[in-house]
Amino acid sequence: MLKTRVLTAALILAAFLPSLFYFPQRYWAWLAALIAGVAAWEWGGLIRFSGKGRAFYGVLVAAACIASSMAVPAAIGDGVPAEPAAPGVLAIYGLAAIFWGGVVPFWLRLKWQLADARLGAVVGLAVIVPAWLALVQLRLLGSGMLLAILAVVWIADIAAYFAGKTFGRHKLAPSISPGKTWEGAAGATVGVLTYGLLARHFLAVDGVSAAFWVLGLLLVTVVSVVGDLFESLLKRQAGLKDSSHILPGHGGVLDRIDSLTSTLPTVALLWLIFAPRLP
Repeated sequence: MLKTRVLTAALILAAFLPSLFYFPQRYWAWLAALIAGVAAWEWGGLIRFSGKGRAFYGVLVAAACIASSMAVPAAIGDGVPAEPAAPGVLAIYGLAAIFWGGVVPFWLRLKWQLADARLGAVVGLAVIVPAWLALVQLRLLGSGMLLAILAVVWIADIAAYFAGKTFGRHKLAPSISPGKTWEGAAGATVGVLTYGLLARHFLAVDGVSAAFWVLGLLLVTVVSVVGDLFESLLKRQAGLKDSSHILPGHGGVLDRIDSLTSTLPTVALLWLIFAPRLP
């Protein structure tokens, strides 16, 4: 099992890293749309779509993302002066922020179920599309910067795993994800703060105070945990261990991007709101 996980991870990185650093922005948006389409196909399984329904939903989401990138190329920086705050972009991120910050915490607490597949399809759009847009737009900061942002979530997951295994005693949400603990969440916080402060130093980030930087890192950590728990709840309600088996040893795409679906739109929103105000 470990050998399979390592081999799959190596193959993913072998395809992902060259694409991240060398693809033109248009093709990067299309690759991200393909990932979004697979995630949407998996989401269809969580809301109990039929086989054809899942396939249609996945193709629809991928096509919608590609069409959007072609209709408003300035929003993704495709061959024209970039305009990441194009009309509608802030609204998409704002709705995502309301969903993750105002709706999902109650959802987790009350353990709502997506009994209506049509409502589930709409929720899937709220989860997947803003994450796709953020993955595309944040690359405008530079491929290395996007990789550094993605690493925040990866480090949070790794730190939470080892802290939970070593010190975990108090369950974070036992009825949703029994393996997660408060100690693991604390480990994720320490890991993200350590990484984030080191990144701020070595990347020579100017114009952002240390206090604001720390607050941003804490917000991203919390949102990351919320995204992880949300997908765990939906899988548990659907009676699934993994969102799919498309990635041997890792489960599905949603299993790998669960925290990113909440984190990336949050980072993109902070960027678009505060970056214009920086010197």
